Amino acid sequence: MKLAFLFPGQGAQAVGMGKALADANTLARDTFATADRVLGFGLTELCWNGPAEDLKKSKNTQPALLTHSVAAWRLVEAAGVTPDFVAGHSLGEYSACVAAGALAFEDALTLTRTRGELMYEAGLARPGAMAAVLGLSAADVEAACAEAASAGIVRAANLNAPGQVVISGEPAAVDLACEKAKARGAKRAIKLEVSGAFHSPLMEPAAAGLKDALAKVTIRDARCPIVSNAWARPVQKAAEIRSALEEQLLASVRWEESMRLLRSEGVEGFVELGTGKVLRGLLRTIDSTATSWNVEDPDSLTATKAALEAAGRTA
Repeated sequence: MKLAFLFPGQGAQAVGMGKALADANTLARDTFATADRVLGFGLTELCWNGPAEDLKKSKNTQPALLTHSVAAWRLVEAAGVTPDFVAGHSLGEYSACVAAGALAFEDALTLTRTRGELMYEAGLARPGAMAAVLGLSAADVEAACAEAASAGIVRAANLNAPGQVVISGEPAAVDLACEKAKARGAKRAIKLEVSGAFHSPLMEPAAAGLKDALAKVTIRDARCPIVSNAWARPVQKAAEIRSALEEQLLASVRWEESMRLLRSEGVEGFVELGTGKVLRGLLRTIDSTATSWNVEDPDSLTATKAALEAAGRTA
């Protein structure tokens, strides 16, 4: 079967993330140790013991999720499993780039730390809000945002799955768009606890800073296609990957389109690598016939390796 590796984004973090995997595997433990060394502080301690209040700060969350995902990916790779495609949800695209050989893990660590800091600072400079709109089509959500434009900037930021769209923008405009969405039949509109309006024009200062940071690192051609969040299409050449990462903070996360693209490319199996099972849940909503596994801890690693071996996807 064709196989895609998926990597979670911000919001999946939880105290204890990666500890069981590292306790059971030297390769995973070494991955966390590398993160501590490169970042110059105890990320491992924060991941495993919290406090949660510090872990959820973007500057910590982003390298933490990257580290757990890379640790899980390294263990799957060590079992002889390689993907045909990779994709990551927003932040997870950096993990995908590491898995595809386009970014060194060390560079991805510094980039995600910087990305988190820049996003937080942009949120302070231009306060924003985000909300999850449930039970409404993407077209209707976008129409609700257009109707709320009189109150300020608001847009569809995460097109996650049928009936699940996250909007982002200026607080008054997001509130009005939620009202308009409910009037159009949305089941719920839930404000999210975030430090800024991610994937919206309010992130322009962060995007500019991130472009400067990306210019300082080496990006290589990828070993396999990376499905870009911004474009919902595969990229593999270094220049394309750099452009996709530069645009990502201002562009919508086109996750549903990305998963449908992978299915159209013949991908039958999906492995979520890192914290939680959010992406597997979205995949079930997008296409219930797709087969998926996850690798988060030793038990899920064992089960996924066995399933992949049965499918003929080990060396």
